[in-house]
Amino acid sequence: MTDSTLRRSAVAMTGPGLWTRLNNDRNWLGFWFMLPAAAILVLFLTYPLGLGIWLSLTDASIGNPGKFVGILNFYEKECYGPDDCEIYGLFGDHVFWQSVWQTIFYTTVASVAKFAIGLYLALLLNNHLPFKAILRAVILLPFIVPTVLSAIAFWWIYDAQFSIISWSLTKLGLIDQYIDFLGDPWNARWSLIFANVWRGVPFVAITLLAGLQTVPPSLYEAATLDGAGRWQMFRHVTFPLLTPIIAVVMTFSVLFTFTDFQLIWAITRGGPANATHLMATLSYQRAILGGNMGEGAAISTAMIPFLLAAIMVSWFGLQRRKWQQGESDD
Repeated sequence: MTDSTLRRSAVAMTGPGLWTRLNNDRNWLGFWFMLPAAAILVLFLTYPLGLGIWLSLTDASIGNPGKFVGILNFYEKECYGPDDCEIYGLFGDHVFWQSVWQTIFYTTVASVAKFAIGLYLALLLNNHLPFKAILRAVILLPFIVPTVLSAIAFWWIYDAQFSIISWSLTKLGLIDQYIDFLGDPWNARWSLIFANVWRGVPFVAITLLAGLQTVPPSLYEAATLDGAGRWQMFRHVTFPLLTPIIAVVMTFSVLFTFTDFQLIWAITRGGPANATHLMATLSYQRAILGGNMGEGAAISTAMIPFLLAAIMVSWFGLQRRKWQQGESDD
């Protein structure tokens, strides 16, 4: 028996080699296709994230690589006596805690408003309306306009001297002096939320509309035969089938809103008196304008737990989708 025959016999007895299995296995085929995308993610996302976390543990500044200081950027306690202690770092910074509260408030209110208005528009556009294609294009306009351009337009609308809103209300006799939209803390907060909702509603509406069009009409016909009204059909047919899509779209909406920077910085730059600072804008101010890279990176790192919580919402939504399709949750 020749050597080649022996090798073929050995392969037949042991099965195909590892490389052959990796090339022919369907599971590994998906891995090979995902590998280039994974490499790009590691290069442009994972590395900057890791570098940011590392910078948050140093006292780096612009032009100075700094040295490792541990968690001193987050928490440092100095005691001058038994009952005389001061906390430094982010945990002792009232401006940071104010930005955390404002970020959560801004994200919650804006996300809820975008979902409610977007769902209403999606349900409306899912009906047979005249010029429906034109209406969809018009709704998309706020989303496709560059953020900075939108911010400049809103800055003009909210201007203390030339506000079109104040001018119109004054001409109608509803107010006797111009509204200070950006000079009053609460007015500034609500003004920014309105601008964010205006920009974000199209994304929610179009995504939910795409989900509505995947619902089989036969389900609505069966519900109608059973005597269900419009609210009952929405509650028991539409909403359950939209739940996975809602989970995903709201996760992205929360992520985009929580990390909003351009809109805030272009309109108020965090003012007045830090009243509209989000964690993203405060991080930029401390790191780039203030030169304290370590502290700015620490503020950005503090955003990670909130973003992970939003991602978990999406994960549970996808698990619910598996349950609806009759698959296991493994």
